[in-house]
Amino acid sequence: MTGIYDYDFTLPDGKKKTMADYKGKVLLIVNTASKCGFTPQFEGLEALHEKYSSKGLVILGFPCNQFGKQDPGSNDEIVEFCQLNYGVSFPMAEKIEVNGSNALPMYDFLKTEAPGLLGSKKIKWNFTKFLVDTEGHVVERFASATAPKKLEDAIEELL
Repeated sequence: MTGIYDYDFTLPDGKKKTMADYKGKVLLIVNTASKCGFTPQFEGLEALHEKYSSKGLVILGFPCNQFGKQDPGSNDEIVEFCQLNYGVSFPMAEKIEVNGSNALPMYDFLKTEAPGLLGSKKIKWNFTKFLVDTEGHVVERFASATAPKKLEDAIEELL
């Protein structure tokens, strides 16, 4: 059976990263965008990172330009924007697609493991969040409008 640790992704600098590197960690996987109404959530995600990374939380940002073309920049521009405007220090991937035939395979897995409203497998918008426990089980999917601060109880329960 395939699990989250069987997937990999690419960092903005082109280096491959495997999800197996995060075994034993609680993961918060988020499709992000730099020019979205939810973009200020980077601040809350960074606050979660600062508060819980030493306890075993890893936040992974996956820039995506599929929703309203709200992340049109290059990988370097996206990373620079996140660092300069929100102090983002958690890992960011290269820009990906989360829906359709070019979706990152890991996102197909996440959507299957934690479907959205009414069983929908599509990601509806930027800043959809997936919480994964220390054993690699996808525990919950959170909507774009869910502020990162509201995830603290769920995160603490898994740490």
